[in-house]
Amino acid sequence: MRLLLIEDDAAIAGAVAALLRAQGHACDVCATLACASAAVDAEPFDAVLLDLGLPDGDGVAWLRARRAAGWRTPVLIVTARDAVPERVAGLDSGADDYLVKPFAPEELLARLRVALRRSGGEAGGLLEHGALRVDPARRTVTLDGQPVTLGTKEFALLWALLRARGRVLTRAQLESTLYGFDEVVESNALEVHIHHLRRKLGSTLIQTVRGVGYTIPAPPSP
Repeated sequence: MRLLLIEDDAAIAGAVAALLRAQGHACDVCATLACASAAVDAEPFDAVLLDLGLPDGDGVAWLRARRAAGWRTPVLIVTARDAVPERVAGLDSGADDYLVKPFAPEELLARLRVALRRSGGEAGGLLEHGALRVDPARRTVTLDGQPVTLGTKEFALLWALLRARGRVLTRAQLESTLYGFDEVVESNALEVHIHHLRRKLGSTLIQTVRGVGYTIPAPPSP
């Protein structure tokens, strides 16, 4: 997933970004609302983690204005403000969830998974496709009941393609999912990851649509 972290504390931003990247997410960091506005106008993020006390304004007001303009990206507020009225204001401004600092890394990841499931219209946490079963919480993959070991980028790529079953994702969309603004992307990196997934999960799972991108076809209707 492509995530945006809006946090002005460099130590916290570094730790959270490292946590998210270790899970295979592409994570960009902004320390101001001006930077965040430029980022969300330039890229379609899957979710945003938003601090509230930013140097150039208040996150609640920024989020309320974005929602009023029709912006629908899932937002998880992550802040030290723990009073009930502030939580209510944050949720009423359009946040999908509200997490108070300090927090356990496992809780942040779990709440993020919930927000992403809701945005994708998924009731449960597991994704199944034929004999393939993917569990994002445990980061496990099984095929015909047998475990399959995937690298972090391979897992992220598979998850993105499965969530978009039946739709073709372009090279740019997939690279945006896997890599942040500051990451150097080798010209054949995506093809290498696709090759590895086909070798581990079968050559017919991921289909190439020449000149467009890649897709996992939707399963046939029962």
